Amino acid sequence: MPEPTREDAWNLVCEWISSDSLRKHVLGVEAAMRAYAREGGEDEELWGITGLVHDLDYERYPDPDTGHPRMALEELRERGYPEELLDAVAGHAEYLNVPRTTPLAKTLFAVDELSGFISACALVRPTGIEGMKAKSVRKKLKQPSFAAKVDRDQIRRGIEELGVDEAEHIQFVIDAMAARADELGLSPRPG
Repeated sequence: MPEPTREDAWNLVCEWISSDSLRKHVLGVEAAMRAYAREGGEDEELWGITGLVHDLDYERYPDPDTGHPRMALEELRERGYPEELLDAVAGHAEYLNVPRTTPLAKTLFAVDELSGFISACALVRPTGIEGMKAKSVRKKLKQPSFAAKVDRDQIRRGIEELGVDEAEHIQFVIDAMAARADELGLSPRPG
């Protein structure tokens, strides 16, 4: 069975996810994953596709006890997605207790919640993600009422596991997402 392509993955995302905000989230994670793959000399397609499909079943099966990401893993396995990708998708859901041992799994975990938080920060700025700095994101992270559902501890653990500097990591993800600002709905607002 040939390796699934980015087009295959995006078609699957569009089949399983109807929410515009969730589609933008997986695209944001894809952008960060591709940027990290390029920087580390990794397989950019594999890393990007992992970012795209990591929340495939979240809309249909959000229950952490019985659903996400189990249904996605089943579907992806049936479609011949590589084990390393499946392992990373399983590892991003901490409650499955799948250890994150590969750079792919650690990176997915480190960019997932953070990219969502960066999007939230960009959406309240008139300039969107353009010109955003890590300092302003770090300041917002300290405000528990802002994007309250974002798990700050998970962001911290992801950065620790990846073994990177917090400010550099945040800026790296901002820059990766800014390169696709239009697609992510994070461009400056007109007016």
